Amino acid sequence: MLEMTREMFEELVAEALDRIPPELTRLMDNVAVFVEDEPPADDPELLGVYEGTPLTERGEWYAGVLPDRITIFRGPTLRMCESREDVVAETEITVVHEIAHHFGIDDARLHALGYG
Repeated sequence: MLEMTREMFEELVAEALDRIPPELTRLMDNVAVFVEDEPPADDPELLGVYEGTPLTERGEWYAGVLPDRITIFRGPTLRMCESREDVVAETEITVVHEIAHHFGIDDARLHALGYG
């Protein structure tokens, strides 16, 4: 398994977020991004997860709720990658994938776009 400290991995996630075009980040609303070491035991290869209500499903009822949550998992990413460059690329793909869910884009469309 590739070695990388949590701090270094968090920095890669932050850099991936910085590469999201400002036109899109301005539209993101009530969402927080976290890094965890491992995903739930029932899905050990999960690289990231979006939990919340996509922007496309929010209505007038959407007020006073906790932020949506995007979590990027360090362990499975490091286990599947062979180099730091692979980690950078996979982290960026995962961050974009989860942000796309925040915008209401489903997995089928993400796979078609190459963010599977």
